[in-house]
Order: sequence, then structure tokens, then C-alpha cells
Amino acid sequence: MLKKIAAGVVIAMTQAFSANIALAEDINFGFISTEASQNLKQDWQPLLDDMQRQTGLTVKAFFASDYAGIIEAMRFNKVQVGWFGNKSAMEAVDRSNGEIFAVMVNADGSQGYTSHLIVNTASPINTLDDMLKNGKSLAFGNGDPNSTSGFLVPGYYVFAQNKIDPKTFFKVSRAANHETNALAVANKQVDVATNNSENLDKMKARYPEKFKEIKVIWTSPLIPLDPLVMRKDVPEAAQAKIKEFFFNYGKTDPKEKEILMKISKLSGFKPSSNAQLIPIRELDLFSQRTKAEADPALNDAEKATRLAEIDKKLAALKN
Repeated sequence: MLKKIAAGVVIAMTQAFSANIALAEDINFGFISTEASQNLKQDWQPLLDDMQRQTGLTVKAFFASDYAGIIEAMRFNKVQVGWFGNKSAMEAVDRSNGEIFAVMVNADGSQGYTSHLIVNTASPINTLDDMLKNGKSLAFGNGDPNSTSGFLVPGYYVFAQNKIDPKTFFKVSRAANHETNALAVANKQVDVATNNSENLDKMKARYPEKFKEIKVIWTSPLIPLDPLVMRKDVPEAAQAKIKEFFFNYGKTDPKEKEILMKISKLSGFKPSSNAQLIPIRELDLFSQRTKAEADPALNDAEKATRLAEIDKKLAALKN
């Protein structure tokens, strides 16, 4: 009898020890480069500190100079969890063994955010039509190619629908993150640039004098809020801890609520899945279709084949 009890204690201790090992592993949390890494760290580090304390995991922030750096870091398991935009999340799901598990929730109850085109307040450009009429004389600040609001959304609604390639339409075209583009517009280093409602709110708080120099000339339809992505091979015990942390964060603790408001005026996070990406995938395919239709390099047969391929993918999304 004593031997059985002793054996049971050993088994229980072994299981507990194994569980502690699983939960003690390092979790690198990646951040898309919407602004300077020091600003992202300042906003997010308090949440990561709470995450480490509440989950028992060792949580470290991981930054890269562009969105692709975070996608690739997750691909090679240098990042296990991360904050992504919808387009970069699509890339992480398709290429980096990622899976969406949560989505941000705005404090004001709104279900999304918007993409913008911005100019300096002194600019004679006041509308999208003004910009379209004067492209050859303008310097343009595009977003990161993996940005939803900085690239994909304006790429479709502004450029693809008007059969424009921004690389050749403007006098100068360059790509940067949201903060860099906003400051470039405020400082008259570029004439027009992409941005979004969330980043402009941060600009207003962080650089109020620069924010006064910015004028919005175009606003997109609503974009789904940003997801959190986790690698599928994170141990189940650690996954459970991470999900529990995010789904309960900011529910009651006033300090946690303040942290969420500073990050991006959030009330918290709720469960989500890869299904969140369906409208983003449709938008990406619609953009590809529009470009293919207007591509002079494709002959009729090549164009028909390309369009049929895209239509097949669009149809599959609806099933």
C-alpha cells in the first residue's frame, strides 16, 4: 500500500515538474512596426510584464524594422505570439504556422478602424480627386507592403479601383511605417501619405503640435480590428495560459484598463479565429483581379487564365 502511495506521489511530482517546464519556456512576443520600437515598447511593456507575472511564462518583446521581419521571425520560431494587422496576420497564418486566437476590442464599442490619406494642412490638396489630378507633382508616402491600413486598403480602394500604380503615378513614392509617414507629412517631407485612425489618435497624444499640421483627405470603409496570432506548436498548457490571460485582461483591474487605453484605446481582447481574415483575403484577391485586368503585359489568354485563377480562389472563400 505504501509503495503504491509513494509511486503515486512520484508520478504526481513528475507531472507537476513537466508542466512547470512547459510553462517556464520563453515566449517572444512580436510587434508589427507601426511606429518607433521605443514607443511600442513604452505602450506594451506593462502588459507584457503582467503577462509574465500572471502566466508564469518568460515573456520578451521582439521588434523588427518592418512587418516582414515579424512574419519571418514567427516562421522561424523566433516569435511565438504577436500583435499583427490583418494583412500581416494573413501572411503569418499562410507562411509562419500561425493561427489567430484573439482580436482587439475598442473601448468605445466600435468594431474597427479606418485607413486614411493625409496631407499637410497648408496643402492645396483637399480631396481624393485633387490628389488624383496632381499625382505627377506629388511625393507619396506609402505604407509597409504587409500593412492592412497603410497598403492593402488604400491599394485597393484608391489605386486599384482607379487603375493606378502608385510607384509610377507619383513623382516620388516611398514606403514607411505609419508614424514616419505622419511626421513626414507634418514636416512637409512628402505631400501625401497613408495612415489610419488609430495612429492619428496616437499622434495627437504623442506629438500634438505635429498633429495640428495634418489634414485627412480620404477615409476608407471600416477595417476589422487587429488580431493576435500564436504559433500552432506552442505547447497546449502555455497556449491555455496565454489565452486565459488575454481574454480576462482589463476586465476588472483599473491599472490594466489604463494600460489598454494607452496601447490603443482598448477595452480588452476577445476570442477570434482565422475566419476573421476572409474579408481581408477577398480584398487582396479583388485588388489582384483589378490589377490583372489592367495589366498591359498580359495577353488575352494569359489574362483570362489569371482572372480564372483569382475567381476560383474568391469562390472558395464563400464555401
